[in-house]
Amino acid sequence: MTDLFQSELDGYLARLTTLLEAHAFADAASLAEEALKRFPDSAELLRVYAITLHQLDRRDDALRFLYKAEKLSPDSLEVQCNLASLEVANGRADEAIERMRAALRVTPGHPIILLTLGNALMAAARYGQARDSYAMATYGAPSHPGLRLNVAAAELAIDHPEQSEVHAREALQIAPTMGPAHAMLGHTQRARGQFTEAFQAYLRAEALEPGNSEHPYHAGMMLDELGRLDDAQAAFARSLQLDGRNGAALSQRIFTLRQLCQWSELESLGARLRVAVAEGMPGVTPFSFLAEDATAEEQRHCAETFAAAIDSEMAPLRRQLAFTHPMPAAKTPIRVGFVSNGFGEHATGLLMVGMIEDLAESELELHLYATAPSDGGAIRHRLEAACHVDDVSGLSNAPLAERIHADRIEVLIDLTVYSSGSNAKLFALRPAPLQVNWLGYPGTSGAAWMDYLLADAVVAPAHLRSTISEKLVLLPRCFQPNDSTRKIPPAPTREACGLPAQGTVFACFNASYKINSPSFNRFLSVLDQTPDSVLWLLSGPEHADQRLREQAAQAGIAADRLVFLAKLPHLDYLARYEHVDLFLDTLPYNAHTTASDALWAGCPLLTLAGETFAGRVAASLLQHAGLPELVTEDEDSFVALAVSLGSNHEALQLLRHHLQQQRRHGKLFDMAGYAADFRRAVQAMVARRRIGRPAADIHIQ
Repeated sequence: MTDLFQSELDGYLARLTTLLEAHAFADAASLAEEALKRFPDSAELLRVYAITLHQLDRRDDALRFLYKAEKLSPDSLEVQCNLASLEVANGRADEAIERMRAALRVTPGHPIILLTLGNALMAAARYGQARDSYAMATYGAPSHPGLRLNVAAAELAIDHPEQSEVHAREALQIAPTMGPAHAMLGHTQRARGQFTEAFQAYLRAEALEPGNSEHPYHAGMMLDELGRLDDAQAAFARSLQLDGRNGAALSQRIFTLRQLCQWSELESLGARLRVAVAEGMPGVTPFSFLAEDATAEEQRHCAETFAAAIDSEMAPLRRQLAFTHPMPAAKTPIRVGFVSNGFGEHATGLLMVGMIEDLAESELELHLYATAPSDGGAIRHRLEAACHVDDVSGLSNAPLAERIHADRIEVLIDLTVYSSGSNAKLFALRPAPLQVNWLGYPGTSGAAWMDYLLADAVVAPAHLRSTISEKLVLLPRCFQPNDSTRKIPPAPTREACGLPAQGTVFACFNASYKINSPSFNRFLSVLDQTPDSVLWLLSGPEHADQRLREQAAQAGIAADRLVFLAKLPHLDYLARYEHVDLFLDTLPYNAHTTASDALWAGCPLLTLAGETFAGRVAASLLQHAGLPELVTEDEDSFVALAVSLGSNHEALQLLRHHLQQQRRHGKLFDMAGYAADFRRAVQAMVARRRIGRPAADIHIQ
């Protein structure tokens, strides 16, 4: 090529570089097409054009032009690295690894090849090898801060947060104003439970990169961990201002506002969230979506979108682990595993401890995998006395999955799913042949890795079957067990509880995020029509209590008719139900554990049945407690019955007497019977597998 032609080609390449740096990808593509008419055999021009096409999400075309460039210049390091990067983007990480290893044989120790190889190894979930590749690259480019961050990311992926922090700080020594380095430092500190330090690191990243929506989002998550919810929602709002399609920030902000009882923006934000779910926006958290006024179909769609992202993320590691599940011999005991962070003074432990004790002498072999350290409480001691509890709080997903698989667990039960302390990524690795969604998350997982949902015919009626992705196992009783051994101490006086000496006491001890504006307005209508009554609520975070008092005052209800209960030890909290005449439930998210608590304590509960699993749990509890008349179908009926009962203390005493009888003889609190039904459910699931049949709906009679 003559100098004149070379100069013209160089001019094109320089202009293309400028356009790419300005993210003017469409203009760059047009210019590259013009240049290729003049220089169709320029490998470098083909390479730059391929990069442009990749930015325009035309991956197949990008690969085609890169392969052309490779034929023209097979020894080009840039072409080989670009090809490997595109192969990774197209889910062909193994091909990229082989390509880069071949390039290393030609040019040993080259930092760009080692960097690209490390990226491919990370995509293949071969994190230890990726770390080594990145580390070797730092020898060839010791002043490159990005390489240090890559080493830090790989160390974090293999559960070495302390070592990850070392490399993040090395990057900051090289580039103190590098936003991603501060963010990586935040990630390492978050993994170590250093939430204040992590928050500060994310704030520094946000100051350095004010256009990056991820930094305020992560700052908000740390503020949430620290209990600074108002500051957290403000951080989520900043994230949304930068990127309106950040589904995680949107759902977290709404959920935080619900916790704070800040309702002024929720109507518009809730509508926006439902549109986001309909459009398949990634990141919307299914648990927070349960509190929205959404249909069961929308909840399933939300869960499926969320699960698909987890499934894609964990696919490389799942392929690497490649668990197989040989069929056990016919007489092999059924090994049942439960995974949760709640095996202690937690709703999960409180609900299931009695059932576990009743199953302890059965033919099932029970294993509890505790993902949170022991709290040393009575529930944990009872569970440890009944079965094997394995403290796996120090294990991440891969080693925990290997532990479960090595234990030959045949039925693995997820007690959290998408609730706090989620183990969804663990279950996506498929450590057991049968995996079950039960108890902790009131809805469908929408996940390909979940075989069954354990429920009952009230929470999962036939007309909602299509909204559940799992196969259904329906128990002949309420799906939610109870601890029927609890001894409730006497309550302090009404005055000591902050209650008036006389008058009806309505209560709702649901978490503040469940008390939305429509539910609260129903409560106020009841108060308005029952003079001398008060409403006893669980105290919420920050200024939530004051906001509710202000809402009551605006509706003409004296603010002092709202009384708030601080968080108490479980038995002390149960004792307070002695002073509650009627528990008023919420919708769309019912009382669950709290409803069981009220009924066990002899307190009648009034619910409004919804059209989602989360909105039908209290109805199931009441149905199986022999009180279907306390399940209402519309707002007017709810308010009218609450007012009627609140004014009829003889009727309330009759209900209390009924519940006292139920405690001794009723189906709801019969844990021996529940354990027997649970055992039959497990046996039915396993029987199908052991005779070679696929999962199917099962009704336990």
